[in-house]
Amino acid sequence: MGAFGFRNFDNDDAADFLADFADDPSELVLLETLVTAAEDEGYLEADVAAHALAAAEIVAAWQGQPAPDFPEDLRELADELDVSDEDELTELARRAVQAVLRNSELLDLWQDSKELPQWQAAQQDLLKRLE
Repeated sequence: MGAFGFRNFDNDDAADFLADFADDPSELVLLETLVTAAEDEGYLEADVAAHALAAAEIVAAWQGQPAPDFPEDLRELADELDVSDEDELTELARRAVQAVLRNSELLDLWQDSKELPQWQAAQQDLLKRLE
């Protein structure tokens, strides 16, 4: 049975992304993921949306604003991230979160859940941590 909860690390797709990031903790991995979500004007599939939210959480952690459930084993990787353009990365992260909130399979799944308000609150918190 897969993991699924309203926090951004409480699902298998996020866990897969975090494993990939741990293998290659680079700005490029984050940029590719965030650009995919932020620049897609269509419907985001659940895995793309979950990856984008996890990448945005890494950006927030890198900026010193980690989620309370940010994985301890990734804190050092996030802290040591070499970023060429902080403003661009942060803006992409914000846009990716907004895209997930606007039009995604993940949103649809949460709209069918009693935990929709908690999930939305988690995303609003993430957006605040990315300011």
